[in-house]
Amino acid sequence: MNEPTDNQAAPPAILFVDDEATAVKYFQRAIGSLAPVVTGGSVEEGKALLERHGESLAVLVSDQRMPGEYGNELLRHAREKYPHIVRILTTAYSELEATVQAVNEGQIHRYIKKPWDITALRMEMKQALEISGLRRERDQLLREKLGVIQRQSQAARVGMVRALCGSLVGAERFQPVETYLSGAALAGARTPAPDWARMDYADLAAAESGRGAAFGHAVARRLEGLRQGAASEAAALDALAALPDAQVRREGNVLVWSDAGSFGEFMAGPVSSAVSERHAAWLAVLLWLDQAGLTVQLRREGELVVGSVVPASQSFGGDRLAVWIEQF
Repeated sequence: MNEPTDNQAAPPAILFVDDEATAVKYFQRAIGSLAPVVTGGSVEEGKALLERHGESLAVLVSDQRMPGEYGNELLRHAREKYPHIVRILTTAYSELEATVQAVNEGQIHRYIKKPWDITALRMEMKQALEISGLRRERDQLLREKLGVIQRQSQAARVGMVRALCGSLVGAERFQPVETYLSGAALAGARTPAPDWARMDYADLAAAESGRGAAFGHAVARRLEGLRQGAASEAAALDALAALPDAQVRREGNVLVWSDAGSFGEFMAGPVSSAVSERHAAWLAVLLWLDQAGLTVQLRREGELVVGSVVPASQSFGGDRLAVWIEQF
């Protein structure tokens, strides 16, 4: 088996998988001058080579009939795990059904029948290498675009929290925003990348606005319930701890959470996920406490998050929102 060394950056390579030693030697002799050739003798070995060299491979050429699983399985595996690799099926048998299945399922770029015409084979490999290069360039541009949109989505969510708090307790009150975002940062919240196979930018904007509006409505409803029923700080904290699956208990004026991840639900959840009632209640409690001149100071204690009720701050710098946007 011929493999590139791991301690140097190899040029894009071709993986050829065939159980016939003669075919392996013939392929290496014909194609070796175009690109490095990695070889394997079975589907199982091909999968292992993909796992080891997947990022440096540009093309996969697999024979169909081999001991154990057929080449179709290796091509399907490569399509799912390494979509940048151009996949080619080759066989000496007239297996029309298997070839049609591979084409229809998007498993292969080309079908090449044995015995090979060397000139045609080299042309096919050159074209496949070029296509792989174009795919990598496209993927890099897409990753850059996704990064920008992801940062925009995160900034929009920060802005949504600020607008929601301002509308419910006053534009000058920044303490609930500060505490809420501190909790999200404690949870390591980051907006997940959208699934661009299912939505475009307009879909994303619509889904984000709908999700934010639903969250805002739930927070407003919870806050109104606290205003009507919570006569004291203790009652507000009890209302939060009493929610199903809240994962928080009250110890005097201290709250103890068993899972920090719950603080990042709105900021880090996928756009398709609804925000839970317990998360809406958390922000509602912060808003209720703010009107009483109080807030919750969060800190980690091992696996737990502890929140102590303390007096709210009276002033925040005008750049605090920008600071939070940069942090996320």
